[in-house]
Parts: sequence; structure tokens; C-alpha cells
Amino acid sequence: MIALLRGTLVEKHPNQAIVDAGGVGYDVTISVSTFTALPDPGARVELRIHTHVREDAISLFGFLSAQEKQLFEKLITVSGIGPKLAITALSGLAAGSLIAAIRSAAVDQLVRIPGVGKKTAERIVLELRDKMDALGPAAPAGLPAAALDPTDNDVISALVNLGLQRPAAEAALKKAKAATTATDFESLFRLALK
Repeated sequence: MIALLRGTLVEKHPNQAIVDAGGVGYDVTISVSTFTALPDPGARVELRIHTHVREDAISLFGFLSAQEKQLFEKLITVSGIGPKLAITALSGLAAGSLIAAIRSAAVDQLVRIPGVGKKTAERIVLELRDKMDALGPAAPAGLPAAALDPTDNDVISALVNLGLQRPAAEAALKKAKAATTATDFESLFRLALK
């Protein structure tokens, strides 16, 4: 199993990174939080990897922080949550905010994540609430240091990858831009999700 991937970042997109390690390009599914923290293509990068094996595919899920990887692995133990929904959850809420929401049983906050309904949110809280202490303190999510410009296509692409139709994604981005002066990807993306 692949647990760590160290190499050169070839490409990055809101839900995907391609890392060249020893001449092999690995396609890694990532969260929006990881995307915003990744350096520019061409830089060295190190990702913690969760290897998901199915009968028809081997998928790699990458994280910059150990906390985010551990939270992902806890989420996929919940009945009805697969790796894609777990990545969506980590894209909808930063790891620290997600841990805080689970600890405080904030079901209303969890249902804002695309694909998470009330029953799934309640199941997450029920099954994981007592397991959050192992992940350490729930740190508030910070904004990325550098704003990405232009970010509109990245935000729209991320929303479409989460299942929204392109016109709906564009409308959500327009509302998000009207509601804030922030221009960074993560802020706009999170506002557009609401």
C-alpha cells in the first residue's frame, strides 16, 4: 500500500493532483483545503496517502496534514460514506471545523455539505463523536496566505466536480462574490457551497 508520496507536483486542480515520483505520475484525489495549500506546479511536494482498493480500481487520496488523513479514514468507517463523500466533506469544511462540528453534534452544519443529508449527518455524529479526541484539538480553519487569481474557473470546476450543474455553479459563485470582498479560492468556494 502507498502511504506517502514524495515528488514533483506536475499539475493541481481543486480535486486532483498529479505527482511525479521516480518518473511515475500518480493521480491523487485531494480536498479543496489540500489544493489551496499546495505549492505551484514544479515544486517538491509530500502527500500522506490513503490507498483505496476496489475490485475494479485502485484510488489514491492525498492529504498535506496527518490530521486531515486521519479524519478522512474515520469518515469512511461510517456506514454510507465512501471515499468520494469523505473528500467532499473535507472540501466543504476544513478538518478543524469538521472535527468541531462532529464534537458539538452540529448536524445543521454537516447537512450543508453536498451529499450529506440529515440521516447521514446524524450517523456521522453518532459513530464518530467519541473518536474525535484522538485527532487532537479542533483548530479553526485559516485562509490560504496567497490569493489565487483568477480563481473563478477553479471554483466553478470544484462545484461541478461536487455534482452541481455548470449554470448553478456559476450562479453560486456570483452570489458568493457579491457577499464578500475575499478573492481567494477557499473563501469563495466555501461561500458558494452555502
